[in-house]
Amino acid sequence: MTLVFIAALLYFIATGMLAAALRADPASPTGHWRTPAIGALTLHAAVHVIAWQETHGPDLHFFAALSLVGLGMAAVTTAVAMRERVAALGVLALPLAGALLIAYRLYGHAQPMTLDWQEKLHATIALLAYATLAVAALLAVTLWLQERALRRREFHGWLRALPPLVQLESLLFRTISVGFTLLTATLLSGLLFVENLFAQHLVHKTVLSLMSWLVFGGLLIGRYRNGWRGRKAVRWTLVAMALLVLAYFGSKFVIELVLRR
Repeated sequence: MTLVFIAALLYFIATGMLAAALRADPASPTGHWRTPAIGALTLHAAVHVIAWQETHGPDLHFFAALSLVGLGMAAVTTAVAMRERVAALGVLALPLAGALLIAYRLYGHAQPMTLDWQEKLHATIALLAYATLAVAALLAVTLWLQERALRRREFHGWLRALPPLVQLESLLFRTISVGFTLLTATLLSGLLFVENLFAQHLVHKTVLSLMSWLVFGGLLIGRYRNGWRGRKAVRWTLVAMALLVLAYFGSKFVIELVLRR
């Protein structure tokens, strides 16, 4: 519990420092917030590693998976903020990771899963895909807010914390491209261990994941062939992400928390 408390505290400290830095200089916040953020990320990962060692297997149940996705989102956001002017996303991603870590700890460790190397590979790629595409969803919402503010000529101070609209849009599609590649690898790696689609309760997950993959793929094709952008890009990104959330966490919520299987 001590590691969880320290990690969550560091997440919230980093968030506070980042928010203060953005208020002082929205265009170029100082990097001091990254120190507690990196410390929080390290401890967050350590919590899961220690839990897996104690239970002699990976815990990938509902709250554990949410916590790992939160860790991935915070890590991706922190890493991207070192090169791109999107540190403001950390104000959302960092406290979210801390809250999900606390939820995981309060729920407790579930029975570890017996996974072979193919299943571990599939789970790892899947979590990376979800985390990357969740960051893309945050970027889409940010793009929508920025575009709406500019269209209404509402020049809020927070706009200075974001890159220009074209640059933000480019970052959104680069993130989607990476996430789409990981999602493709997730679906392909899933073929290695799916023996009985119905017995393993994977029908809904597979169908919804494929639908999300098709929407993301269609969006990327529309972008590069027809120059899709703006509200259309935001709309399809959020639709695809909603399908992905339903595919994985929706099914896990019903099976593990409602049906108790």
